[in-house]
Amino acid sequence: MYLVFFYLLVGTFFTVSQVSSAIITINFTTPAIFIFGDSTADVGTNSFLPKTKIRANFPYNGIDFPNSRPTGRFSNGFNSADYLSKLMGQKRSPQPYLFLLKAGLRKPMFRGVNFASGASGLLDVTGKHLNIVSMSEQIKQFKTVRGNLTLVKGKGATKNILATSVFAISVGSNDIFGYFENRSTVDPTIFIASLMTAYECHIESLYNLGARKFGIISVPPIGCCPSQRIFNVTGGCFEIENTFARAFHSSLDTLLKKLSCKLSGMKYSLGNSYEMTINVINFPQLFNFTYVDRACCGEGWLNAEKPCSPKANLCSSRNNYLFWDLFHPTQYASKLAAETLYNGGPQFVTPINFAQLAAY
Repeated sequence: MYLVFFYLLVGTFFTVSQVSSAIITINFTTPAIFIFGDSTADVGTNSFLPKTKIRANFPYNGIDFPNSRPTGRFSNGFNSADYLSKLMGQKRSPQPYLFLLKAGLRKPMFRGVNFASGASGLLDVTGKHLNIVSMSEQIKQFKTVRGNLTLVKGKGATKNILATSVFAISVGSNDIFGYFENRSTVDPTIFIASLMTAYECHIESLYNLGARKFGIISVPPIGCCPSQRIFNVTGGCFEIENTFARAFHSSLDTLLKKLSCKLSGMKYSLGNSYEMTINVINFPQLFNFTYVDRACCGEGWLNAEKPCSPKANLCSSRNNYLFWDLFHPTQYASKLAAETLYNGGPQFVTPINFAQLAAY
């Protein structure tokens, strides 16, 4: 029942005329970053969705963020989107699209946009009953931004800006969670293939809108989340979900190789989030973790029977925990993940890492 925190869909359309305020300048020394996906990259999108309960704009979330401010990040502080942005030369992740929309896109420097929405998936059916922003809608929002940028800078400049920008995507876990939550009888091979079909559509849509550099983060060992461990009487990982996660990465690797041949000028980095995370779980002491099986903020067995809230149990040594809540990593774990994606070798990111991708 806790998987309700991972689902999707919104129906919000914005026209270029609604966001025609000027974008003042472009930073050419640091690539603009456009971020898509789910709660692992959400920096406050869902806080602007009044009808959704999938949000994190309350304590103890943000306890380690500057001024202990809950920002809507599903974290005790910054998340991987922030750290990747920092590594690419920015202060933190770009602001959420819905925040920029409210502000009229009047920013002194255009450094990108974060469209990620907690509970989104590759499939529009994933979490269909929840009022959040699906991947399809996120891409429509980007199309609006592109249209506005074209009005301000012109077609040629916009094409060049987008070609040098990094398009980061972190999505897929919620689709797999949904498969098990709904007790689907669809053959696993067919289901994973359907996710790849959706992923291909999303990447091609972004490519046709000008994207050329894709930083893709695959699905981690989601069966090892505290929320899933409670389904195992031993407290161990829920291994069938990990099997899906491995199949997802393998299929995504094949898809990206195909697309990079098919789409002229496309470059990509594929982060193997499964290997990165399972390495930490298997050898926690190497990364200074003490607890890799339980949530820092929550209630019940493994602190994973209820989500993080102002009334939840809160650990004091947050840097010793892999998981912040039922599903999400701590700020410290997110920083390690981002550093691996950015500088890591072929065991964790292929065919190039995010630093090499940004430099193209």
